[in-house]
Amino acid sequence: MRKRLIALGAVTLLLVLVMGSLGAGYVLGHSLGGASPMWSQMGGYPGVGWSGCDLHEGTEFMRCNWVSGSCASLLPSEGPVASLEEAQKAVEQYVEQLGYEGLQVTEVMEFERNYYAIVAEEKSAIGAMELLVNKSSGAVTPEPGPNMMWNAEYGMHRGGMMGYGPGDGEMLVSPDEARDVAQRWLDDNLTGREAGTPDQFYGYYTLHFLKDGQIEGMLSVRGSTGDVWYHSWHGDFVQMTENHGHEDI
Repeated sequence: MRKRLIALGAVTLLLVLVMGSLGAGYVLGHSLGGASPMWSQMGGYPGVGWSGCDLHEGTEFMRCNWVSGSCASLLPSEGPVASLEEAQKAVEQYVEQLGYEGLQVTEVMEFERNYYAIVAEEKSAIGAMELLVNKSSGAVTPEPGPNMMWNAEYGMHRGGMMGYGPGDGEMLVSPDEARDVAQRWLDDNLTGREAGTPDQFYGYYTLHFLKDGQIEGMLSVRGSTGDVWYHSWHGDFVQMTENHGHEDI
């Protein structure tokens, strides 16, 4: 009996840790009509967000296998990444390991704590995944938050897990509406910022926001509900590739 209780306690602790690491991001939602904010199923506090995984330089607490949806160690890279070009190369090698075809890196950004990359489908131009590159080790990991929880096609929780169900991949919110929702969120929580042009993914949009004409951070807007998720894990913006393809950021 004692052994059974110990085993049950271990399983319970494991479930708590997994749920905490995957679902601890704070989200503030808006109804599609934009009339009033609401708490999302993830909980949260207006204007604040965190990933549940420490992705700062020098740490690698999350290593997730995109294909199986399980968290496990990936093969280490060759070492520190010091440029946008090196970051893109690391991302391309990572995507190649996953075995997907018809994907390409469309954007690479450098932030204070990490590099960020968008990988999109070549034919549709729809975003497939958002990835982070650790500056110290070069390790590539899926970005936490919407990339995992809202991605209806490539996300690690598709297929009914963690709240996914019929309609979660629907894009009821248009790109223009997503930008409007993001701007309202910024006006309420980070005044003086301007929402940029959304990048579409399966189930959500991600966009930059600017202060005084310069990129400062990122937000995501869920396509089926208009929920907003603030990306709080990047730190200060440094630079980005110029092949983003938007007339305005």
